[in-house]
Amino acid sequence: MPELPEVESLRRSLEPRLVGGTVTDARLLRADVCSPLARPIAARASALLRHATIASLERRGKQLAIVAHDGRCLIIQLGMTGQILLLDDPAAVSFHTHVHALWTVDRDTTMLFRDPRRFGGLRPVPAREQLDTVAWKDLGPDALAIQGHDLLRAAGRSARPVKSVLLDQAVLAGVGNIYADESLFLAKLHPLAQARDLGERQWDTLAQCVRDVLHDAIAQGGSTLRDYVDALGRSGSATESHRVYGRRDLPCLSCGTPLAHTVLSQRATVWCPHCQPEPTRPRRR
Repeated sequence: MPELPEVESLRRSLEPRLVGGTVTDARLLRADVCSPLARPIAARASALLRHATIASLERRGKQLAIVAHDGRCLIIQLGMTGQILLLDDPAAVSFHTHVHALWTVDRDTTMLFRDPRRFGGLRPVPAREQLDTVAWKDLGPDALAIQGHDLLRAAGRSARPVKSVLLDQAVLAGVGNIYADESLFLAKLHPLAQARDLGERQWDTLAQCVRDVLHDAIAQGGSTLRDYVDALGRSGSATESHRVYGRRDLPCLSCGTPLAHTVLSQRATVWCPHCQPEPTRPRRR
């Protein structure tokens, strides 16, 4: 599933073409990818930003929102296989399968949403203030801005493994399996270490490593494992920089030790036993 770097790369590829433009037409081709469902077609077209002038594209974690000058918003979730693509030739839509929604911007740009497995979707939000107070209220701080004290406050007393903490979108928004493994490797933390055993300095280091890993991935256009591309159809190259994710049993790129693996929170988890030693639990009185 695309994580923060992929969604941010998508946002940056959309922004120059969409901001300031007017949505002259919006069509929903498959109702079950849009929530709420119980709306007449005319109201749904309005919810999909028909006749709106686009003011900004905002992101929180893995979610992207198109914000109109009149306050209407449309949240886009890519899910596992979702794509947002910009086309200069409307006829080119016919070359794409599983297209569930179409927009025309300034009469010369076509934007489409396609999602073969339909784990993603669209969510209309009537007013900008409801993005934070309703739609995104359960999301933690954006991972690009996460600080050690945020993690310590949210999870410092938890017995959960630290990787499970990183995957919790209520603790920090945007990190999934790829960048959790990569951040823990950079921070030299074992993924099974209990959150309550980490000290303040370790939380600070981990937060810095999360930010560094995400910024590096954004600079490379994100990670394309299979379906992800930006709005112009470009794949990301960050997979070439993965040091542990997807490399189970291969030699560690830092020390040569074969990488270990397990399943944690229903996610494949990979780490280096030498660079990320198994933690020794401190004695508690």
